[in-house]
Amino acid sequence: MSLAPRDFLGYRDAPPSVEWPGGARLAVSFVLNFEEGAELSVADGDERNEPVYEVREEVVGAADPCMASHYEYGPRAGFDRILSLLEEHGVRATVSTCARAAERAPSLIAEAVARGHEISCHGYRWETHSGMEAGQEAEVIARTWDSLRRIAGVAPVGWHTRSASSVNTRRLLREHGGFLYDSDAYNDDLPYFAPGDGAPHVILPYSFDTNDMRFSPGGGFIFGEDFARYCGDAFDWLCREGETRPKMMSVGLHQRIIGRPGRIGGLERLLHHMRARGDVWFATRAEIAHAWRGMNGLPKWTPAQAAGARS
Repeated sequence: MSLAPRDFLGYRDAPPSVEWPGGARLAVSFVLNFEEGAELSVADGDERNEPVYEVREEVVGAADPCMASHYEYGPRAGFDRILSLLEEHGVRATVSTCARAAERAPSLIAEAVARGHEISCHGYRWETHSGMEAGQEAEVIARTWDSLRRIAGVAPVGWHTRSASSVNTRRLLREHGGFLYDSDAYNDDLPYFAPGDGAPHVILPYSFDTNDMRFSPGGGFIFGEDFARYCGDAFDWLCREGETRPKMMSVGLHQRIIGRPGRIGGLERLLHHMRARGDVWFATRAEIAHAWRGMNGLPKWTPAQAAGARS
């Protein structure tokens, strides 16, 4: 039996020459996941109800309005609390957006764009694509892109599947033609190009450890203190390595998690810590992907999907 091809060495034998804007040692990407309203819900005709981290008990076979209200907290209260804090520190986020969630609160997505944040694709529903039939997945990708382009007023250029992409996802993204990058990888501290033929496709690895969901209730953590300390330690180490080899760091946020008043202080402490350094580039994921192409001698990316081509 032959083993599936995998890359365990990455840049080990040929470290890239990384030059972030301003000579920064580290590119920092804050990602705000906009999932609320796209979670699985029997009331929406889905196969089951999606629990939240605070409430593990699942109502089976019936609508769960109480659970729905837990999710509603994110857009109602967490959204502005998080974005306002990021903006106080001059940080623009990538809002990784499920299209069904955007369709339920389109004004928030339009507002995020007006405030200078990037809108990227996080699927239509908040669901895994693992095992999804290729034809169905292609339709989901197209539907997500079309919906977010209409709501945001600008075409999204990034994609991130909930946890597990399929074996076809990246190929389908490239075939769609509207995606500069995806974040369906967790295997490096730098971007890289997807192997294969065709136009170069940027992969921006994401992280589940420097992520507020890691510090959700039940994990034995003091949320604000441990979130700020852990993410701050990761930041410090990457800056240290960045003295000779600049790196990238992703920080994952969720409206319904760190958007709570008892947790947002952890994000504030982290931002103060990061902003104390002057050699860090805070950027959206699209900006990082464009920069990566540029430093590798590639022309400015333009989508194969012309504006209006999918209308």
